[in-house]
Amino acid sequence: MMNLNTDEYYMREALKEAQKALLDDEVPIGAVIVCRNKIIARGHNLTERLVDVTAHAEMQAFTAASNYIGGKYLEECTLYVTIEPCVMCAGASFWTHISKIVYGARDEKRGFLLINKGILHPRTVLVGGVLETECATLMKDFFKKKR
Repeated sequence: MMNLNTDEYYMREALKEAQKALLDDEVPIGAVIVCRNKIIARGHNLTERLVDVTAHAEMQAFTAASNYIGGKYLEECTLYVTIEPCVMCAGASFWTHISKIVYGARDEKRGFLLINKGILHPRTVLVGGVLETECATLMKDFFKKKR
């Protein structure tokens, strides 16, 4: 039986969100936000459906989490996202003061780490490579089919 309070467990929940995006022919990235061992927000890419370049999985999850908490700061929360955040999402995470970001696979083309890790809030802990193969494979397979 899988421990329900591990990075792997919550990343699997983010992968479920990525699968929802895939079913809608969106770039398959998913996210969940956890606070005190409870998922308080879920999100997946909606850029095509909403015709909005800012409708990334992380942005959807930040909005849902802020609504759940009733405030803009996510200081006791962890973001789980299947792919390393882009610069926009990393910048938004700064303003949320999120405690921790856990990502699955690196984004070698547009990930924020290509620019500067300092985009994150100084107190945000960053963990990468959780279920990396599963997260990367989902993206690679999506783009192979698009070509």
